[in-house]
Amino acid sequence: MNINKKVLGNLTKCYSIAPLMYNGKQHILVAAEKHDPCYLFDEEGNKVDTVWEEPGGVMSMVQVPGSNGVFLATHKFYSPNDSKEAEIVIVSPSEKEGWKIRTLVKLPHVHRFDIVTRNGINYLIACALKSGHAYKDDWSMPGKTYAAVLPEDLSVFDKEHQLELTVIKDNMLKNHGYYKIQENGMDICLISCDEGVYKFIPPAGIGENWEIERLTQTPGSDAVLVDLDRDGEPELIMISPFHGQNIYIFKKIDGEYKKVYTYDTAEFAHAIYGGTLLGEPAVIIGHRKGERNLLAFTYDDKEKQYRVTVLDRDCGPANVWKYERDGKEVLISTNREIDEIAMYTLPDGV
Repeated sequence: MNINKKVLGNLTKCYSIAPLMYNGKQHILVAAEKHDPCYLFDEEGNKVDTVWEEPGGVMSMVQVPGSNGVFLATHKFYSPNDSKEAEIVIVSPSEKEGWKIRTLVKLPHVHRFDIVTRNGINYLIACALKSGHAYKDDWSMPGKTYAAVLPEDLSVFDKEHQLELTVIKDNMLKNHGYYKIQENGMDICLISCDEGVYKFIPPAGIGENWEIERLTQTPGSDAVLVDLDRDGEPELIMISPFHGQNIYIFKKIDGEYKKVYTYDTAEFAHAIYGGTLLGEPAVIIGHRKGERNLLAFTYDDKEKQYRVTVLDRDCGPANVWKYERDGKEVLISTNREIDEIAMYTLPDGV
């Protein structure tokens, strides 16, 4: 596959990526894992602003629905061993004062979060990797998943007035993976931890409970559902175990997800995207050790087997995101291990 790669810039330990609609135009946010900046790019890949210089520690960024450039972000999650001061902040553009940052909620060890919508109600869902630790690499205190209704007016929140969260599931060891999918026209959350991969369905109304279903007990680091073989039933594609080297594909057979494919050389697999690539169902996964490749997993209809294509080599992606521009498909990858923000423009066909 002839892919055009363009390096947008260098950012130490670049990590998080998010789309941002701002002043009527599509933009891209890229932020760092350590004490480094967050940059704003236009959809052509031109850097247009620096949102902040620090503190960094950004695992997730999500635009507030219906807003003009307002987004939420994690701050101060620098590593599993240095995330006690982590929080979710509100970031708002201001023509006179630049980008204003306020605390939404302090949540130690918060790793992934998102805003999901059902029946017109926005919910914040937040996943803490762990609940605490007594020493380096201590995993004796499992993580939790929290949620809250996200009010339309966020101006009332700051360090002294924080959003109240409720635990909706606990005892989630290495609560690392999160991916939002659409199912029956509704936002669904896939959350992965050592106990397996769970589907979280938002409440139908305020005061009702979240629905939680475990899809597999296989330890998961990240996962997504995509119908790769086009049989009408999405496969479960997952990275296993936590920061592991295995890429598993499960098919739902007799009501249960059963493993049908293994790729076991993606050391420290991390980046994940599920959707389409050049009109073909695909999952993109990047790994941060070993060969450090960016990989695309698809299904060969003629050979009746899954296949893997190397999109880039020795780049060490932390996250990847896809969008379309001028009829072309474009990937943005934070190639963390080489401090590189990369844009890949795909050809018109395979």
